Amino acid sequence: MKALNRREKLTYGAPVWVCLALIVLLLMLPTGFEDAVQYQTAERCVAEVTAVDNSFIKDTGLVRSGDQICTLQVVSGMFRGQTVTGTNLLRGSLAEDKIYEVGDRALVVISHSAGEVIAVTMTDHFRLNWEVVLAVLFALLLVLFAGKTGLRALLSFVLTVLMLWKLLVPLYLKGWNPIWMGLLVALLLTVLIIAMVYGFDRRCAAAVSGSFLGIAVTALLGMVFTDAFQIHGAVMEASESLLYAGFAHLNLTQIFMASIFIGASGAVMDLSVDITSAVAEVVEKKPDISAWEAVRSGMNVGRAAMGTMTTTLLLAYSGGYVSLLMVFMAQGTPVSHILNYKYVAAELVHTVVGSFGLVTVAPFTALCAGFWLTRSRK
Repeated sequence: MKALNRREKLTYGAPVWVCLALIVLLLMLPTGFEDAVQYQTAERCVAEVTAVDNSFIKDTGLVRSGDQICTLQVVSGMFRGQTVTGTNLLRGSLAEDKIYEVGDRALVVISHSAGEVIAVTMTDHFRLNWEVVLAVLFALLLVLFAGKTGLRALLSFVLTVLMLWKLLVPLYLKGWNPIWMGLLVALLLTVLIIAMVYGFDRRCAAAVSGSFLGIAVTALLGMVFTDAFQIHGAVMEASESLLYAGFAHLNLTQIFMASIFIGASGAVMDLSVDITSAVAEVVEKKPDISAWEAVRSGMNVGRAAMGTMTTTLLLAYSGGYVSLLMVFMAQGTPVSHILNYKYVAAELVHTVVGSFGLVTVAPFTALCAGFWLTRSRK
């Protein structure tokens, strides 16, 4: 019994150490884009607005254009303590323009030569302090509510962010195949995140197997229907800018395909863990249950969960498009025309194909969990 307890503790604790090791490794791993040319002759720093001159701004009602001249006190970087004059260029766009007031902090780019300031461009309001506050509050709430499980979830969250930023994005920029790299990263994250819940045991194997089969179905359907709908990857926001910034070799359409199954992988994992936990509980309470009975129990749980999970994807993907839908309705655009627009069709592919992954992960996980867990009991 003691040996068994030691083994259970080892399998449950091992994912934490693996996750910590990967986090440290990824933090030290260079992306390869740290020395990008556009950052070599400019200093990015924070400055406080001490005075503003709005006399060059043209107010045209809803939008403003022209220049806002701001006097700035630099509070970080090599020019800290210096007073400089910055220009806030207004393009007449409510989405992109910002107006500064005295006391605001701004992120600025200072172009310099031989230690002398040449020009100061005001990029945006400085929000990092409030972002840190929000992250700390989230972490505290998670740990206070869930305890050690919350810490594990926090580690999973940090690992996912680092995997995407330090591994997936640089590999995409370097021209690696987006589909295979996306599948590899999705599989690695699936294994580690689910292992943080169960440890490296049969429940983990069952949930990972079901999840990845569902992700594979989503990837296959995403590729098929992206081609069928004749969608170019440039529908992704800001993606076309990459082609004109020295990355013309990128296959944006494949990146779009990969984004479909990566975006759905979180919901797929969630449903897979729910079904696996339910089957594990049934097997625990009734050790003599047959594999097919356990599978049927998992299928029943999956049917109940799928009703809300598919709607979750719909709301997650379409929530940011409410204003666009309002524009369509205000202009009297027919629904048949709306559904034919490329960016609307792209969201349909995202939502419906992601839902296919959810529908298929339920039977896959039920089968895997039913046979893996009843086998372990025998």
